[in-house]
Amino acid sequence: MTTEINKGPVLGMRHVQTLLIFLNITCLYIGRLNVGVSVVAMTNAESTNPDFPEYDWTNSQKSYILSSFFWGYIFTQFLGGYLCKRYGVKSVMFWGSFCSGVFSALTPLFISFGGWQAYCGIRVLMGFAQGLLFPCIHQHLARWSPPKERNRLGALSHTGIECGNVCAMFLSGMIAKSSIGWPGISYVSAGVAFGWCALWFVFSANNAVESRFISEEELHYIESSLKHNEDYHKTIIPIPWKAILTSAPFLALLVARCCESWGLSTLQAEIPSYMNGVLDMDMKSNAFFSALPFLAMWIMSYVYLISADLLLSGNKLSLTALRKTFNSLAFWVPCATLIGIGFVDQEQKNVAIVLMTISVGMNSGATIGTSLNTIDLSPNHASILMGIVNTAANVVPIVTPLVVGLIVEDDSNRSEWQIVFIIAAVLFFLGNCIFLVFGTAVSQPWDAEDYLQLKEPEVGKGAARKEVTQAVPALEVNDKIKDTSDSLDR
Repeated sequence: MTTEINKGPVLGMRHVQTLLIFLNITCLYIGRLNVGVSVVAMTNAESTNPDFPEYDWTNSQKSYILSSFFWGYIFTQFLGGYLCKRYGVKSVMFWGSFCSGVFSALTPLFISFGGWQAYCGIRVLMGFAQGLLFPCIHQHLARWSPPKERNRLGALSHTGIECGNVCAMFLSGMIAKSSIGWPGISYVSAGVAFGWCALWFVFSANNAVESRFISEEELHYIESSLKHNEDYHKTIIPIPWKAILTSAPFLALLVARCCESWGLSTLQAEIPSYMNGVLDMDMKSNAFFSALPFLAMWIMSYVYLISADLLLSGNKLSLTALRKTFNSLAFWVPCATLIGIGFVDQEQKNVAIVLMTISVGMNSGATIGTSLNTIDLSPNHASILMGIVNTAANVVPIVTPLVVGLIVEDDSNRSEWQIVFIIAAVLFFLGNCIFLVFGTAVSQPWDAEDYLQLKEPEVGKGAARKEVTQAVPALEVNDKIKDTSDSLDR
């Protein structure tokens, strides 16, 4: 007979934290991705609200605007990982989101004074603020999610990406055509960010121990499942930099995320321009059909989530096999459809829309496939791993619009867009191949709290031999003593 574990309320504080992260990611992506629709509205006032200024920006200038967010975003990933370990996730996420909202609210003012250069500048500042947040999100999930629920809670929270995509594409187009015009896109984005900050301030906590609202049963369930002792949250665990940066599973994850970032950023930033130029769709239709692929992505994220739960609970697949299977679907299906997209024209609008919807929808499996893999590899250093991965992966969206700007000189030229989509398809294919060979969902040895002590025992004062003997398994004692003796001789 087995004793049923008391997990606390059906909807506990760990679920509240998941909801808060979902809403945060939604807000972040609304502020990050509405630029694709905003730029089209600002340079083609007749298709939106002609009562607001129109700007004559070149394709190169628009490419700078689309990529400028990531110029700032990549520089604060490591900082976000460090700050959340030093000061706690709650404070860092609050101020990062609040500042992002402020910069969004100031965007129309900056544009009116400084044009596209000022637009780039305010987007860089927004990138600085948002760059702090995803390392915090992964650390927060690691601290709040029991291992058996980690995949579910992590995937649920990350569906905010798809929700944010839909809102950014669809609502931004509707707002641009409304009485508040394209400036309203920035004001609404700021409003939802400030609203989230209020909820986060009241209901969030760095960990279950610090929560004011958690029940005793849920607190015990979370802390015992994570195997935390009373001093865990007060301990700063040293970071094994060398082990992390030479870990094959981590490097495979890094490459896969960079390749996925290229393909998805191509679709996110360029879908409005492609539909407007090649398919000749007006802004109202553009807003709906630009959002449609991401609506499919949002729906598919729950299909993947339910499927993952069934496969894991029924022991049909190991977590590693699950991640690789879902990642293959998320990378290789878009690989094929992206090539197909490049061969359609105005006479085949429906085919293009279907292919883009399939491509983006299937890509939502990458959340379970690779996005959450940082927590698998190292719960203790999840924020640091996410900082490294996000820094590298978000250099890609800086480059992507610039490459598109170099290749696509005429928005209506289908052959130029073919090159753009084929490049993305090749990277999708190669990225998943590397993850299949080297990736894993097994916690790595360097995640251990005492890993550095085991690998580099302190030498001196006659205690080294004793410390090594006590720290390592019996079969390794002789080798460790020999290494320490050699070190003392030197």
